[in-house]
Amino acid sequence: MSDSNTLKSQYSAKVEADLERNAKEQERVTAELAALQEQLQTLDHDRTLLAGMRDALTGPGAAPVAEEAPVAPKAESPVELPKARKPKGESAAPKQRAKKEAGKKPAAKKAPTAAQPPTPGSPTLRELVLNLITTSTEPRSAAEVTTTLAESHPERNAGGTVVRNTLESLVARGQAERTKQNKSVFYTALPAAAATIEDTDKKDAPANA
Repeated sequence: MSDSNTLKSQYSAKVEADLERNAKEQERVTAELAALQEQLQTLDHDRTLLAGMRDALTGPGAAPVAEEAPVAPKAESPVELPKARKPKGESAAPKQRAKKEAGKKPAAKKAPTAAQPPTPGSPTLRELVLNLITTSTEPRSAAEVTTTLAESHPERNAGGTVVRNTLESLVARGQAERTKQNKSVFYTALPAAAATIEDTDKKDAPANA
């Protein structure tokens, strides 16, 4: 019995170590993913600014050259085969139906509507999320932040995964704190983040006055 208990305790310790290592690895990957998501948003924001500068320099009259439509190759004439004799009483309906179907052209597919880029000068998603949890009087979950963001900024169209990654990025930056209650995860802004928001509001106040 002692050998069996020793073996069980060894396996239990190994499993606990593996679980802890797995949790740390998940936190690391989540932080990296959030950082990459923020970098992608920054690049997209810069692209919008550069596109606006290009349009301002070239003027509204400079339109991109339309691509020439490819010329469809001519269909080869079918080789005429000797006609077979039709039995008496055969209807000509199948032949007429075939001509009608051949004359129909496939309907052109509509091009998908492109998503509108964010307005130049608008706050980043990280700034919006940080402001939401900073002004909140209690810890907020990722789902609550996503719902509030959708109501106040519907044009951002940020999904729950993107918002959760942004919150994890704030935790990695030391601007937010993550707490667990039962099986739920909540986020709270740290005092340093609140001070940053207040400084930004003070700087923006003279410009908006």
